[in-house]
Amino acid sequence: MRTVLVTGTGGAGRTTVAAATALAAAREGRRALLLTADPDGTPETLLGTGPLRPAPGRDADRLPWSVPVEVTPGLWAARIVTDHWFRDELTALQERGRSALDMLGASPLDGEELTALPGMESFALLRALRLAGAASPGTGWDVLVVDMPPAPEAVGMLALPEQLRRYLRRLLPAERQAARALRPMLAQLAGVPMPAQKLYETAERWEHELAAVQSVIDSEATTVRLVVDPGPLADRALRTARAGLALHGCRVEAVIANRLLPTGTADPWLAALSGQQQAALKELYEQWAPAVPVRELPHLGRDPQGLGDQPATGDRPATGEASAPGEASDPGEASAPGPDDADGPRPAGLAALAGAVGAPEPRPDRPAADPWTVEDRLADDGVLLWRLPLPGAERDALALVRRGDELIVTVGSFHRVLSLPSALRRCTVSGAGLRDGALQVRFTPDPDLWPKGL
Repeated sequence: MRTVLVTGTGGAGRTTVAAATALAAAREGRRALLLTADPDGTPETLLGTGPLRPAPGRDADRLPWSVPVEVTPGLWAARIVTDHWFRDELTALQERGRSALDMLGASPLDGEELTALPGMESFALLRALRLAGAASPGTGWDVLVVDMPPAPEAVGMLALPEQLRRYLRRLLPAERQAARALRPMLAQLAGVPMPAQKLYETAERWEHELAAVQSVIDSEATTVRLVVDPGPLADRALRTARAGLALHGCRVEAVIANRLLPTGTADPWLAALSGQQQAALKELYEQWAPAVPVRELPHLGRDPQGLGDQPATGDRPATGEASAPGEASDPGEASAPGPDDADGPRPAGLAALAGAVGAPEPRPDRPAADPWTVEDRLADDGVLLWRLPLPGAERDALALVRRGDELIVTVGSFHRVLSLPSALRRCTVSGAGLRDGALQVRFTPDPDLWPKGL
């Protein structure tokens, strides 16, 4: 299944772009599901649908999203329902651990008194990625578009499965399970059941679930669209997000410059705002293109409402053909509101943006190629070079720590523990530098560990 994660700077219009992306995919004849984590009614207003609510009586399924609503042929929408899912999950957990709770004299919590804990939104969304991708071919959706939180939260969420799997391996290593044969004897000596077996079974189940989520994130069919409202403040936030996504191996397929004002206007106030946007847009092209396409979405003059197959009178239709940054457009094509209808101005719809934002191109659902490569420079420089592409990273925000067979890389507020390739484990770190958007770490063979004669 093709998966598109839409994130970006706060307030840049992520939900609008996600909805337009899903609509564009549906208009190509693909079955698209739009999943939103937005808790308010913005998605319903954009799509022109009724409330996206969970269905009653679905405890057995424990799906973390509401009942999908068909917006238009080929397009469904649903909301992540964290509270509903959390109550179902915790109730089921209590049922599985009822014997242990009874032994401790604990009273189970009622579903009515349960509320989702902080951070559960991330787990619900990751579970949704797992379940949406687990549907058999032909029975689910062809394209999943996820309206993610702002970029810093989204990066942390996408890093969560790998981090939790690492914690599980450290706290409950597989080799300790060899002691299972002793547990019945220990239970007899202690006189009470030993909970270790249940603990390892739970850890094994978590590992399976986390590995499945990680496979979705690592798939070549999963990409990220970054949404930005061009401006001087957004530029730095986007750089940070780019570095964080690269650190965790997430592939950015497009940058969406949203709400671009018309150029060539005679209004000095509007011209100043437009000029600021165009300057920021030029920076975006210089930083991202041509490796990552930059797509421009016009300001419609009002918030889109409904699909709106025909753009509102006076609105400039989005054709997907973006002019070069700084190029003046016809003032008559400005996206200001046009003549009023009998009942007032008609709100523009998502169709006015779907063409410009574009549908995600097909990609194979297979593990993405590892972009981090080891270069053999032993003959020339006596080192092995580990090249880690980190576009957007800044030298002052980088930190490296070698610990055993791991390299801990910090980029700003983002942090990742990397297992060293086998050859580098026999080396010592002799230097590192940031060059051309890539962190290059030099490793020198350790004479005590390096095979003789190599």
